[in-house]
Amino acid sequence: MIWEELFNLTNSKEQQTSRSTFDRDFDRIIFSHPFRKLQDKTQVHPLPEHDFVHNRLTHSLEVSSVGRSLGRQAGDLIIKRNPNLGSQISVSEIGVIVASASLAHDIGNPAFGHSGEEAISEYFNRNNDLLENQFSEQEWSDLINFEGNAQGFRLLNKSGYQGLKLSYPTLAAFTKYPRPSKVVDKFKPRRSQKKYGFYSSEQPSFNTMVQELKLMSLSENQWVRHPLAFLVEAADDICYHIIDLEDGCNLGLVSHEDTVELYAQILGEQFDPGKLKNIKSKREQISTLRALTIGKLIHQCIELFGDVESEMLSGKFDHSLADVIPLKDGLEDIKMVSIEKIYRSRTVLEIEAAGYHVINGLLDSFVPAAINKREGSLSKKDQVNYRLLPEDVQYELEHSDTLYIGIRSLLDYISGLTDTNAMNLYRKIRGISLPGR
Repeated sequence: MIWEELFNLTNSKEQQTSRSTFDRDFDRIIFSHPFRKLQDKTQVHPLPEHDFVHNRLTHSLEVSSVGRSLGRQAGDLIIKRNPNLGSQISVSEIGVIVASASLAHDIGNPAFGHSGEEAISEYFNRNNDLLENQFSEQEWSDLINFEGNAQGFRLLNKSGYQGLKLSYPTLAAFTKYPRPSKVVDKFKPRRSQKKYGFYSSEQPSFNTMVQELKLMSLSENQWVRHPLAFLVEAADDICYHIIDLEDGCNLGLVSHEDTVELYAQILGEQFDPGKLKNIKSKREQISTLRALTIGKLIHQCIELFGDVESEMLSGKFDHSLADVIPLKDGLEDIKMVSIEKIYRSRTVLEIEAAGYHVINGLLDSFVPAAINKREGSLSKKDQVNYRLLPEDVQYELEHSDTLYIGIRSLLDYISGLTDTNAMNLYRKIRGISLPGR
């Protein structure tokens, strides 16, 4: 693969203006309805009464900020090694590509964190005997393995007024897992083949992107990542490792002393206990260490990116940058503490349990209604449930070419619900609360 093709420079016909194609991508994402909904979707912790922790929106903004730094520094390296690119794309534009893809990286995640994803998959697995024979093998694989990354790719590529029409470099940088849900050979040792990145409904859009950027093929329906996708992944890894720890400390799940020690392990000689003591607020102490830690991790990821750039372009390198940098052991220590004290805390387990019940309850109400509507055999209960769906969802269900496309539209709606909307709708359907009460 070569950078000129990966940036789609040979096919770019847009006139140069002060607002580049990639600036437009960023703006379209940040003003989109799916992105706005992230403000009420759980990151790790439910929102506490007396403090603030990260939700999906603030997490995405921070990942985008780190992604912009990674993209600019990588862009500087790329252009220095390929001077001919300098007249066609700027360091700043490369930063915006990574920032935009990072901004959108969680846009397909449903309510209640990862338990929402698992609940959708579980519903179809649980109803295997009733539903499987109505779908192709590939379609059924999509349904029983709901994937936030593939859902995000779908939202970014929806047709008509809903689609964001992003540039191919931004879409490719977004795509961490360039394969469909069902493949013959998953290339399991490769990081990029760990999950999947698009549904069968978006296969044509993905194929067009691959052809435009000349992404390298591993086998039928499996491709090598765009190199900038490694930077998006690194930005996410850095933020959730480092900032989840800060949230855990602020909520009292991890002690102040343990948090300082974990950050100090990353900072090494940069850590100055004397300067830290001059900061009177313990919260500000942690905030300062968090900022320094992120900066050091960005530096190491860029150094590694420079070392393996040619291997990325040839498809030989396929690891998370954060798993290979010299500070990987320090990050692993943070991860283990986070698993033990944060991700298994009671409040996190409670939101996960709620997610399973709420999402499964919504699917139990709406999927049979959607299927029976197509078959013309709605019961009274199904009629009521079906009418609760928004008009645009009903329209898509009734005008979809296949049942699979109709169910995909229904899942767009359910997975797009915020935590609050999903909970309120579930309560009303189950009679736990009534309108106006």
